[in-house]
Amino acid sequence: MLREVWMNIGVEKLNMHEGVTVKALLDSGATGMFIDKRMAARHGFKLQKLERPIMVRNMDGTNNSKGAITYQVEVNVVRAHSVRHQSHFNIVEKAS
Repeated sequence: MLREVWMNIGVEKLNMHEGVTVKALLDSGATGMFIDKRMAARHGFKLQKLERPIMVRNMDGTNNSKGAITYQVEVNVVRAHSVRHQSHFNIVEKAS
């Protein structure tokens, strides 16, 4: 039986202790880490254009209706005991 596993994590702007706590889905089967475009903009994360777009495919193999990923954000992920890990999240748009 498959079960969703959620965890609260902190996501901070680089070189700052300014950020937000988010509810993250762990081990979703995705091949990367993702953040919603509206959420990133609302919290002032700096978007960086990718050199090459990343094509997004749905579970059934079809192309995602929102198109390719063209931006990412570099952030500090804050875990238990204030351990920070620099990482990047690909910017995606949630389906309507």
